[in-house]
Amino acid sequence: MSNAPVRATRRGWRITPWLFLLVPLVLLVTFTYVPVANMFWYSTTDWNGISKVKSSVGLDNYVEFFTRPELFRVFWVSLYYLAASVVQIALALYFATILSFRTRFKNLFKGILFFPYLINGVAISFIFLFFFQPGGTLDTLIGLFGVPQESMPLWLGDPSIINFSLAGTSIWRYLGLNFVLFLGAIQSIPPHLYEAAELDGAGRWSQFRYIIAPSIKPIISLSFILAVSGSLAVFEIPFIMTDGANGSTTFVIQTIKTAFESNKVGLASAMAVVLLVIVLLVTWLQRRLVPEEEVELS
Repeated sequence: MSNAPVRATRRGWRITPWLFLLVPLVLLVTFTYVPVANMFWYSTTDWNGISKVKSSVGLDNYVEFFTRPELFRVFWVSLYYLAASVVQIALALYFATILSFRTRFKNLFKGILFFPYLINGVAISFIFLFFFQPGGTLDTLIGLFGVPQESMPLWLGDPSIINFSLAGTSIWRYLGLNFVLFLGAIQSIPPHLYEAAELDGAGRWSQFRYIIAPSIKPIISLSFILAVSGSLAVFEIPFIMTDGANGSTTFVIQTIKTAFESNKVGLASAMAVVLLVIVLLVTWLQRRLVPEEEVELS
């Protein structure tokens, strides 16, 4: 009996997975890698976004970026959002741990915590515009404790507190995402580990420290990476609520304004490349400092 049909069948099985991957790979290359390659190219030109002529300027855009403090200084605003992300991760981990045990109305609390993430970011921005406006919801709530209206700060008008207000909005907006990630990871832990720990007299804190935390370490690591990259790429909330006014300009807002208001697409592309390199570097450092481990708890 000839082996030709067998070889043809095996060859067909080798090709089949690539056929299924063909369409997603084409879309990925077309809408991700090709634009990124173009961005690198634009960063070495003086293109204004309108002209058909793109003259090469080498690394001049990168030199201009690092020698203009007003362009590089906006990175400091990201520290507010990074601190907010740490608070957000801590709160999400706390609520996920509490609601993974037997708690009354746990499903109701799960829905309440996740609901803000389902709301459109534009809608959230307008909600908090009314929340922070003078005489708005926040001032009314504080006024219930006897604080006079004239003593209320300008939550979105004072440069010293505006980024705290916007970062607080970000916490409320994205808390549900980390909460669901942590909750799903915690619920995947085998129940018999909790039963054995309870028989040994371990309390909730000991169960969290020796069972939950080691089990969900990869998810915590992922959340940290998302927090760093997200704090560097904040755009939606400060752009809609303040348009970067009063010292709330983020790096992405500055990049957008450089490209479309100053018509310096080449310089804006260089800024985007710098942001991409920073995110990749932080991710690499995180992987080196906190390598993934195989956790065996059974």
